[in-house]
Amino acid sequence: MRFIHTADWHLGRILFGVHLTDDQAVVLDRLVEVLKDAKPQMLVVSGDIYDRAVPPPEAVRLLDDFLGRVVSGLGIKVLMIAGNHDSPDRIGFASKILEAQGLFMRGSVSGKPLTVTLDDKHGPVDFHALPYAEPSVVREILGDESAKDHESAMRVMVNRCGIENGDKRRRVLAAHAFVAGGDESESERPLAVGGSSMVSPNVFDSFNYVALGHLHRPQTAGADYFRYSGSLFPYSFSEANHEKAVNLVEMDGQGHCRITPVPIPGKRRLRIVTGFMDDILTLPASDDYIQVNLSDTTPVLDALGRLRSVFPNLLHIERPHLTWNGNAESRSSDHRKTGHKELFQSFYKDVCGEELKPSMEESYIRIIEGYMRKKREVMP
Repeated sequence: MRFIHTADWHLGRILFGVHLTDDQAVVLDRLVEVLKDAKPQMLVVSGDIYDRAVPPPEAVRLLDDFLGRVVSGLGIKVLMIAGNHDSPDRIGFASKILEAQGLFMRGSVSGKPLTVTLDDKHGPVDFHALPYAEPSVVREILGDESAKDHESAMRVMVNRCGIENGDKRRRVLAAHAFVAGGDESESERPLAVGGSSMVSPNVFDSFNYVALGHLHRPQTAGADYFRYSGSLFPYSFSEANHEKAVNLVEMDGQGHCRITPVPIPGKRRLRIVTGFMDDILTLPASDDYIQVNLSDTTPVLDALGRLRSVFPNLLHIERPHLTWNGNAESRSSDHRKTGHKELFQSFYKDVCGEELKPSMEESYIRIIEGYMRKKREVMP
């Protein structure tokens, strides 16, 4: 059985005010070429198809064009699940009709998870789809009060896949989760405001390959066959050194997987350039997306305009030695890298002169997580 695993496309993403649709179109074109060459039986896309619940029209057109070329043009089946950036209802729209064409999309949790069975010369392989869902949603829809956090919610959903003890059937799981030990990037939206969003790898022990989405760096997650493919494009400068790829998976008759990362180069790279202004202005021109870390400690006149003469796609300038009060500051105290709960705790202490009480913290978390859920579902 041969299939390709990818995730975290974030179609419609805006980076420092720049719409990335053209860059995303290039990487999807290159993915089509990979699919033509590899001839897999299935393409698995493990969530965060879009960057937000209501995607811009150009992002919808981009996905429509891609799926038409792959499902209708190449005859390759596609399995897609919703991630935490996606609207479950939008991802799941018309799914029953589309399944007849070989496009399997799941946005919402259901009592019996979607299973797509494909056959090779060794027999059947089951592809299970578990879209992202908050623990509260799992409790509400499945009526299981044991789903207290992300790990227990994932266990509840996995248990609904109908896997019997001793079952030797080959199985692949598509899931969107933060598996413990994973390496995060700055561009990932946290799955939880309070409590733990992590899932233990042993939740997935019943599967021969786990196609994960959420983390943007390609990596393993507890076992060699539990994999994040990573995002198709770098969505923050913390990903500047990532080699973006998809995973080509070849499964033998015993369920053992040979996994080959296939690079998907973009039209432009994200790069960080560090140095003094005069030195940077002598560098070769480039249309890559650039962040400049200026080493100058004295004022620099028209830094943006001068740097864009060399780097027309300059997105951001950092002055590491500067802060609001002019003193050195560690990156760990940068408010841009601080979570919702921690920011509110700091705000409350500054305003009220005391620490946030546990009961108030719990109330804050419930309010914010409720808001985030409504935003994701685009409820009025």
